[in-house]
Amino acid sequence: MPQISLHSPLGALTISEDNGKIVALDWGWGRDQEETPLLVEVRDLLERYFDGDSVDFRTIPMEPYGTSYRLRVWEVLRGIPYGETRSYAQVAALAGGSPRSVGGAAGANPIPILIPCHRVVGTGHLGGYSGAGGLDDKTMLLGLETGE
Repeated sequence: MPQISLHSPLGALTISEDNGKIVALDWGWGRDQEETPLLVEVRDLLERYFDGDSVDFRTIPMEPYGTSYRLRVWEVLRGIPYGETRSYAQVAALAGGSPRSVGGAAGANPIPILIPCHRVVGTGHLGGYSGAGGLDDKTMLLGLETGE
């Protein structure tokens, strides 16, 4: 499976591709590095994103592995615009399930940042985040997008 890594404000990130679609974004430097046109494009978009550019990741072909429910939640998350947030309850209203089940699906997101689970927040609190830095990473990503 081709993968490419990059340095980011969150630390090293590795993007993985399978059959012409992005399937994972992981914290850490990948062992094997194999550039493909899609991986280079996504790496470049992520670098622009971390430089503070408003980047729309919805055009990237992705195929996250998950249950049908998780896929529905992740599709709703992909629709949250740059710089905006939605509550777990708002996502549940669109995808079905409960705020708790949305949190579980967001926590299992295999392609964070590109599928922006960091844009889902609790009522009166941030909620959780599955990135290596936890809520610090979520806070940094939200601040990057809002200019704070």
